[in-house]
Amino acid sequence: MLRLKRATVLAAGPAGAPEQRLSIEIAGARRAAIADVGLLGVAEVGDELIVNVEAVELGLGSGGFDVVHVNLTRGLDGDGTPGAHVMKLNYTSLQHAVAPVEEGDPHAPAPPGPRLPLARPVALLALHGQLAPLAWGLGQAGAGTQLGYVQTAGGALPGGHSCVVRELREQGLLAGHLTAGAAFGGADGESITTAAALHHGLTALGWDAAVAGPGPGLLGSGSALGHGGMQALDCAHAALALGCPALLVARMSSTDGRPRHRGLSHHTRTVLDLLLAPVCVAVPPGERPADADGRHEWLERPADLDGYAASGLPTRSMGREDPLFFAAAIAAGGALAELAGKR
Repeated sequence: MLRLKRATVLAAGPAGAPEQRLSIEIAGARRAAIADVGLLGVAEVGDELIVNVEAVELGLGSGGFDVVHVNLTRGLDGDGTPGAHVMKLNYTSLQHAVAPVEEGDPHAPAPPGPRLPLARPVALLALHGQLAPLAWGLGQAGAGTQLGYVQTAGGALPGGHSCVVRELREQGLLAGHLTAGAAFGGADGESITTAAALHHGLTALGWDAAVAGPGPGLLGSGSALGHGGMQALDCAHAALALGCPALLVARMSSTDGRPRHRGLSHHTRTVLDLLLAPVCVAVPPGERPADADGRHEWLERPADLDGYAASGLPTRSMGREDPLFFAAAIAAGGALAELAGKR
């Protein structure tokens, strides 16, 4: 059963953002909570809530807050989105209808399928933390390149949950944001599938390049296949099927205490082993693994860590300094700029 508790709003943050930060009281204790404004509306001081406390009570690293399930005071009068009938979070208590980009897209090709190849490159993330250094690296190497982000499952599903996406858009490093599959609430629309989101972004929205992968936080089990980083495999196959050059953003680490993630992470190695076709993999100079096979194309590209640090974008991964993690993603941004220039 869900871990749900009653709460009262003690303080409410600004209502203009996709997610609203709240201070709530549960059984006399003050706690932090977030509410998805698009789903639940704006909360105010004194509102009575039902909150999901599962992540906090499990002590999850990315779950340091409760999540509002319903606002009992002012959240029972929603009318949904007029005309929308495609469901996200379907058959859960938070199911809601959306108007996906697949419907009414004037650029959508007539059946039986899209005109191929699209030829514009797609970068593939294993972790949301790679997005900022990738976008910054692209911006440095290919100024003016329009980069769009397709958020998939594998991490946080709400499109408004990422502070990084908002910051990258404010800095002009991200031109668009779509949510695909189970993810919802993208700033520029949402899609039923990753393939459709990539197609829409690279055609209708005019992106020069795309990056696809999970939102903040990552599902994980410590096993070879049971983790959100496997989204990179599915996204790569979607990109390749659409005729897009695919660039895998290598997950690398110089400080992770877990041996399976030191150097080239087992997440990236597993995806490379399972891919049905070759892709490009970008790494910093001298960081190509000694056991890298010749099936994929390894690109060694520079990474300006000092320049990135001066940008004000996040410089910590999972709470720790990790230069190699950021260097690999910055190198991928440079490689993506090159691929975008080859169109």
